[in-house]
Amino acid sequence: MTDGTHRHKDEELCEAGLTLYSRALREGHVDSAAAAAAPCLIDIGLLHPAVDNVDRLEPITPAVALQRLLRTSDERIARERRRGERLADVFEPLMRLGTSPAANEDTPSLRILSGKERTGQAIEEAMAEGRHELLAIQPLDSKVTKRPDILEGAIKRDQAFLDRGARIRALYQHTARHAPYARARYEHLTGDVEARTLDEVTDRLIIVDRTVAFIPANADRSLALEVRHPALIAYFINTFDRFWHLATPMHPRAVQPPTLNGITPRQRAIAALLIEGHTDNVIAERLGMNVRTARVHIAKLAATLGSESRAQLGYLIGQSGILDPEG
Repeated sequence: MTDGTHRHKDEELCEAGLTLYSRALREGHVDSAAAAAAPCLIDIGLLHPAVDNVDRLEPITPAVALQRLLRTSDERIARERRRGERLADVFEPLMRLGTSPAANEDTPSLRILSGKERTGQAIEEAMAEGRHELLAIQPLDSKVTKRPDILEGAIKRDQAFLDRGARIRALYQHTARHAPYARARYEHLTGDVEARTLDEVTDRLIIVDRTVAFIPANADRSLALEVRHPALIAYFINTFDRFWHLATPMHPRAVQPPTLNGITPRQRAIAALLIEGHTDNVIAERLGMNVRTARVHIAKLAATLGSESRAQLGYLIGQSGILDPEG
């Protein structure tokens, strides 16, 4: 915003903006002078000058406004994902270097953990010492979610953390809303715990008390990186907070993303990846579902759009406007 007295994030709708936008919807228009109290409405395109009178501002419909803001959110998520990938590319060769002076300190700023068991132990140790907050990005892992012993251990660890007065905020893919593992986990936890979901999330990220973080160090997650460097911790927290702001609440109060023109939010996410040329396997992995489920959604999307082939489906997606913020 250029007005120093009216500042907030672009995707937010402030109280003054909500009041003026509601008035414009009821009356069909407002005078341009009225927008001085909420210039954000013009900045994000919720009000626009009338064709026949530039001093009169007309509102776009709420459905169009929502899709426009969701598209902005999707673009932000994509940018953050690319930033994370670039950071991983930068650190991969560094992790192959020999022992650095920091490795000889009692508490190194970067430490490689070998094996999932050792990684889990390090996370448990950090949480046992934690007193304030756990931030987690957790892509669904079918091999893990089918093991009741892992679920039981996670619930016990998280509850002990909450019992010390700490809070937990967790991000998942939208598919977690229907995953028994995720539902069971939060049904058994009491305390200050929240979970939200996105179409896509980054790889696993655990941050404890804003002092230590854990991220995968290779593709199969057999290695992990324990991070205590303040600058990297700050970067991870900033990334998490941006995703959190864009995510849809799942627990304790679930909010369902809207279905527009017969296309579900999940089908829109699949359509976006189809347009990019991804295979069924990649789409399933990115959205946290198995390939069979992904193909079922693709078939439903094709039926809704009247497509008879994969090539035609891509064309019809582009023509339908379902990925257009004003579609």
